[in-house]
Amino acid sequence: MHEFSEFKGNKMLSLFREKDEEDKPKWPFAFGKNKAKLIVENLDIIKQFAEEE
Repeated sequence: MHEFSEFKGNKMLSLFREKDEEDKPKWPFAFGKNKAKLIVENLDIIKQFAEEE
């Protein structure tokens, strides 16, 4: 589940683990465009990190 918003005039993307709108956590995983670009540029290493045991 995700949600688009703004913070101080900047676009933000929030990601939620829960699928139920009413059970959204108080502090989601949220980031703006600059961090989104950084994530996209490093997606392979992030996938590798996530798959490690």
